[in-house]
Amino acid sequence: MKLELPPIDFSGKVFPLPTSFPNKAILFPDNQIPEELLDFTIEVANANHIFWVKEICDTTLSSALARGTGISGRSPESLESKIKNGEAVIAFASDGSWAGFSFISSWENDKYVSNSGLIVAPQFRHTGLAKRIKRKIFELSRQKYPEASIFSLTTGLAVMKMNHELGFEPVTYSELPNDEVFWENCKSCVNCPILMSKERKNCLCTAMLYDPKKA
Repeated sequence: MKLELPPIDFSGKVFPLPTSFPNKAILFPDNQIPEELLDFTIEVANANHIFWVKEICDTTLSSALARGTGISGRSPESLESKIKNGEAVIAFASDGSWAGFSFISSWENDKYVSNSGLIVAPQFRHTGLAKRIKRKIFELSRQKYPEASIFSLTTGLAVMKMNHELGFEPVTYSELPNDEVFWENCKSCVNCPILMSKERKNCLCTAMLYDPKKA
């Protein structure tokens, strides 16, 4: 014998959601980010920020896959080393959530410095944060390596524009470091076969250089 229960009326009832979802990025509709969250803090990274390395790596990879562009991968261990050595900058929103990151590397006995790994959390893109991080990592490079030429390899038009505003100029690949360790980093990029087929003289990335002697 079936027992028939009367239907339950949920109208007018409120079911509260959890107030927070730890370690989850919050995506705001139509980029309607609360104004108070746009008060970013950008600082030189230190050992206290190692906690964020996994999220940085995951966001960098997913961003490259979404754009269908190449990426020179960096291991979590290498980013941890950059952070511990004070060769990275990290950004946070006013609520403490991670917002962006970038790091520097030196080559050929500090003759060259690269600004790399610029990434902004999806919910904070199109806010001008990338430009602020780019300037901060540039200033850190000039502070730590005042005599070094700073170079950038990128396929992104936005990064090219930011580089140009900082005084970078397009150059040929022959003006980049010859350091084999530097070029080893390109092997994790999907465009590496193109680079190697052209004997490292060209690829899909645009090479740009800031020469302090011309500043």
